[in-house]
Amino acid sequence: FHVYQTEADCGRLLPSQSLLVLNSLPVCSPLPGVSSATPTEEMNGAGNLMDFLDEPFPDVGTYEDFHTIDWLREKSRDTDRHRKITSKSKESFWELIKSLLDAWSGWVVMLLIGLLSGTLAGVIDLAVDWMTDLKEGVCLSAFWYSHEQCCWTSNETTFDDRDKCPQWQKWAELMTGHAEGAGAYVLNYFLYVLWALLFSFLAVSLVRVFAPYACGSGIPEIKTILSGFIIRGYLGKWTLLIKTVTLVLAVSSGLSLGKEGPLVHVACCCGNLFCSLFSKYSKNEGKRREVLSAAAAAGVSVAFGAPIGGVLFSLEEVSYYFPLKTLWRSFFAALVAAFTLRSINPFGNSRLVLFYVEYHTPWYMAELVPFILLGVFGGLWGTLFIRANIAWCRRRKTTQLGKYPVLEVIAVTGITAVLAFPNPYTRRSTSELISELFNDCGALESSQLCDYINNPNMSRPVDDIPDRPAGPGVYNALWQLALALVFKIVITIFTFGMKIPSGLFIPSMAVGAIAGRIVGIAVEQMAYHHHDWIIFKNWCRPGADCVTPGLYAMVGAAACLGGVTRMTVSLVVIMFELTGGLEYIVPLMAAAVTSKWVADAFGKEGIYESHIQLNGYPYLDVRDEFTHRTLATDVMRPRRNDPPLAVLTQDTTTVEDVEALIKDTDYNGFPVVVSRESERLIGFVQRRDLTLAIKTARQKQDGVVSSSVVYFTEDAPQLPASNPQPLKLRRILNLSPFTVTDHTPMETVVDIFRKLGLRQCLVTRSGRLLGIITKKDVLRHMAQMMNQDPESIMFN
Repeated sequence: FHVYQTEADCGRLLPSQSLLVLNSLPVCSPLPGVSSATPTEEMNGAGNLMDFLDEPFPDVGTYEDFHTIDWLREKSRDTDRHRKITSKSKESFWELIKSLLDAWSGWVVMLLIGLLSGTLAGVIDLAVDWMTDLKEGVCLSAFWYSHEQCCWTSNETTFDDRDKCPQWQKWAELMTGHAEGAGAYVLNYFLYVLWALLFSFLAVSLVRVFAPYACGSGIPEIKTILSGFIIRGYLGKWTLLIKTVTLVLAVSSGLSLGKEGPLVHVACCCGNLFCSLFSKYSKNEGKRREVLSAAAAAGVSVAFGAPIGGVLFSLEEVSYYFPLKTLWRSFFAALVAAFTLRSINPFGNSRLVLFYVEYHTPWYMAELVPFILLGVFGGLWGTLFIRANIAWCRRRKTTQLGKYPVLEVIAVTGITAVLAFPNPYTRRSTSELISELFNDCGALESSQLCDYINNPNMSRPVDDIPDRPAGPGVYNALWQLALALVFKIVITIFTFGMKIPSGLFIPSMAVGAIAGRIVGIAVEQMAYHHHDWIIFKNWCRPGADCVTPGLYAMVGAAACLGGVTRMTVSLVVIMFELTGGLEYIVPLMAAAVTSKWVADAFGKEGIYESHIQLNGYPYLDVRDEFTHRTLATDVMRPRRNDPPLAVLTQDTTTVEDVEALIKDTDYNGFPVVVSRESERLIGFVQRRDLTLAIKTARQKQDGVVSSSVVYFTEDAPQLPASNPQPLKLRRILNLSPFTVTDHTPMETVVDIFRKLGLRQCLVTRSGRLLGIITKKDVLRHMAQMMNQDPESIMFN
């Protein structure tokens, strides 16, 4: 309860505070033993943290590594800070300016995140382009030019051989003077593999030596961090630097991985970096996570050139707490990031992304059947990939394989390069492959996929080329694509999760795009040769442009990406922003929903949730349903045969007792009770705050020794005159810990933990303390109920 100190406060009841009513009259003067702090300070345990100090001592209210934050505590601390700034702003003009700067700091952080992540994405794109081409040859006029840039400036390119120009030479031609022949082919093959091995070796070595956290996609860990878990160093400066450099090396090595997932990690590192410049964010873990949610949106915005898709991705896939304010800021960060990337123009096509396409033909209702079949394929591929990849990663964790990460990367790169080089569709970078598969066959295309047999009498506008019979080049391309499909499906399973930065978006899209293009060509040829069939009769006249195989590739890519990640809304928006195809939303939606349904039939978790589970991160998924009929008393600790709960009493514990308790146990906090006999709950104190308070008191306050009594009440206990000076620690006590009764259903408890982001919750009966439930206990109980190993939740 709270008692108001001044007559002015009398009768003014503030929200979430109660008046103590005695004999129906409000008490408007302090009572003995009742706190005379302000109601807010009392509620939150905030304010100055020790009576003997003018300033709060540093680090109090912070968290240890691998611990969960207390969202409620962070929220109330921010409310206190805001209230203090607002009241001060009325005192002077300078304080008003400071309060305005504080209000604008969020937008400034978003601007900085957008600028830096956009710049880094542009640099990564340019570097990847150059280094991928470096495996095949070099530009003689300027070695830092990629193949395409090198031939841009040349006047000697012909229409048929537009990729060949005298300034660009393959390695064999440069070394031996022969561009063709078996010897040149073998030399080019050998150097391609050598460059790939060099790039991947550099990448894995840099990750191992300088930043072990820079490996993988980063999205499972970011989801866990955004749910309130602390992983120190995961978003640090070294991780940012090494991830950016090694991402270029890993993608350039030709491994089956993408840069999109790691770009989200890079953007979140930028967000964390700029949070440290503003105390509003650096000192409050809850506020910091709002910035990181927006940074994730900026990451997807630059990865796909899809600002709106980025905001929806952050909302649907990674964020745990996403208030409306964060939605606007995410939108702004994504906008600035996309604008910065557009200014750099890494692809030279004035687009934000490599595979921008424009189709000229509408789709027809009958085509929904193959689109839905592609959705089914995407769902099945997603399930197969998740199960196989998780099994392989578990094997890596539990066997000797995990001890040799460098060797594993070298082996997988070697196999990938040796198998990829002979097939032109796997030799090139995956983004270029997707770009070619998405493309519509215009009159100016020189790709094998566009080798159709032309009708010599055809005289039509360039845009609207009718369906034509496939030529030998198309059939040849289909064989190569079928081999590329099998290769990509198998090799991606072993690549994702190695100790290098590796994204999953691009390989998943490549698998879907290959399957989609094959289906598209099949439907196109059926429509051409059998236009009198009933299904084609209504919409496909002879000589018309009916089927666009590139659209099938796009739908297949969306289906496979949806099957692996289980995204729906954000996926469709990302895909249509990627391709500029607004009228193709319905096929994309049909494929995305089908792939999710099919994949969910085999298991609810997407790839990121599966990796969170594999690594044992304490992540309470909002989408999981808890349907078991257990009670809080079944889950709380101590259990029946356990030692009693470690508690502190309000005014009889000594400093020595507290230090012994901290030394002998590893609990994160201790309930405070009136006495061990009554077990009446007073509040809860964090272990870290307690340690820091006693350490600071010994240094700064005279007379505090091991036999000093620690008291959490407002007034000091009555002690003999010979006793040393007592130590008052009421200010670090949380007087409103979250409590439930022992008969609360676990379904409700799980919901409370999810929605309020609790760290722990105390169990009482009629005000008496019975036990405690932590987030880890909830996760273990849920694992047990699903017949999984409860000990797999390994972090605090």
